Amino acid sequence: MPAQYVNWIPADWPGPGNVHAGSTTRTGGTSQVPYESLNLAMHVGDNNNNVSNNRQLLINELKLPSAPAWLEQQHGCKIINLAESNKIWQADGAYTSISKQICVVLTADCLPLLLCDRDGREVAAIHIGWRGYTKNIIAAAINTFSQPPKNLLAWVGPCISAENYEIGEEVRRVCLLVNEESADAFTPSGKDHWFADLQLLIRLQLRKCGLNSVFGGQYCTYRDKELFYSYRRDGITGRTASMIWMDS
Repeated sequence: MPAQYVNWIPADWPGPGNVHAGSTTRTGGTSQVPYESLNLAMHVGDNNNNVSNNRQLLINELKLPSAPAWLEQQHGCKIINLAESNKIWQADGAYTSISKQICVVLTADCLPLLLCDRDGREVAAIHIGWRGYTKNIIAAAINTFSQPPKNLLAWVGPCISAENYEIGEEVRRVCLLVNEESADAFTPSGKDHWFADLQLLIRLQLRKCGLNSVFGGQYCTYRDKELFYSYRRDGITGRTASMIWMDS
């Protein structure tokens, strides 16, 4: 059996010292083709025992203070406050002001956005695709914080790059309804089709909401097959996790 380990990409941002954030890769777990190997999603058709083993490996290898609060993601705009519930959460984002609670989202092309305040007292993890974006999930996430947007930091985790993300005119149109100043995020690729820069789209929306301290964004899930899952590239595939939590 291949060696089991967690390849962890820490957030490259000037976050508070008590805040831990970053993303996993696809390497080091127990899942088999086409989910090899550190798939952390239960909903993609993988063997549940393998996923459970991978999740426990994640806890052990990173010495996590608790089990991550796994979400049932809906491509919507609901943000859960983990301090107020201990149920199975159907949402696309999690927020907490409680230390050692782990906010997590799963992705395989969509953009994982991690947020914290500069004092290290509040954190959130958000899953953003074009559907969530058009439902204003970014504004919903920022509004969960007690601090104003100017006091927040954001980290963009691995997501699909613009040259690999082609959309139709109908998607571009609804995105522009959210922010008319986001036209630069779309490049024509053919009749009624566009390459969409999901990262730029989200950065522009963060700026519109008053959050200007945005970091990360150098990893493409589609391009780097060795490190990341990509739904658009492979169809049947696993999911990586982007997590954020606080120490006391």
